[in-house]
Amino acid sequence: MSVNKILVVVAHPDDESFICGGTLAKYAKQGSEVTVICATKGELGRRLGKRPFMVSRESMRRVREGEMREACSALGVQRLEFLDILDKTVEFEEYEGLKQRIIGFIEDIQPDVVLTFHEKLGGHPDHCAIGRATKGAYLEAVTRPDQARYLYFITYGDEIKGFNLSPDVVSAVNIHCSLQEKLSTYRAHRSQSDVHKWAWQSDEQAILGVSPIEYFIRFTREGAADVLGDAPVTTLYNEGTNLS
Repeated sequence: MSVNKILVVVAHPDDESFICGGTLAKYAKQGSEVTVICATKGELGRRLGKRPFMVSRESMRRVREGEMREACSALGVQRLEFLDILDKTVEFEEYEGLKQRIIGFIEDIQPDVVLTFHEKLGGHPDHCAIGRATKGAYLEAVTRPDQARYLYFITYGDEIKGFNLSPDVVSAVNIHCSLQEKLSTYRAHRSQSDVHKWAWQSDEQAILGVSPIEYFIRFTREGAADVLGDAPVTTLYNEGTNLS
């Protein structure tokens, strides 16, 4: 099955880039239509930049939105939408209402693949909450074989090694062809990445800091094969690919 449309539902600006940006860029370059939905604008993020250039949480909101738009452009994302939920409050959103909003996007876009956070392994309460609502929306909206049948949970590669998951539910995407695009997103999200000195070296040096593999946890149900993974997961997962 070809992946014509991908819907990504995340919690904060930079989730789309630092975690799965290489995969989004790879598929966008192959012709996939990529849509990103972000729950918040990250105004309560812990970082204000190495030299705090955002004097208020409101200015941080504007800056992080701008950074995300720049990053999505670098990745080839065609559509970016914000749900305008206050940062760090996604877990307090009424579940049914949030789920219905996401169902609306699924019905409008009709994606082949949906990417979001795992409801328990997302790490951050906002991540887990948006993941739970997205999974619920997926299960309710995707009822026919001709609709999206593939759901993946995004995760940092170094995190997934600690989850003790069976390789059978882990998908690995080789992003060698989109390392430059992912590096560009680190630089776009400067308020959050300026402490990473490697990202601001020459392109030749900085590219070495970008992992060539991105990992996903695959939601499985009858008929849900792996359509993202493009290498034997058991090999990549067990050999311990060098992750940055």
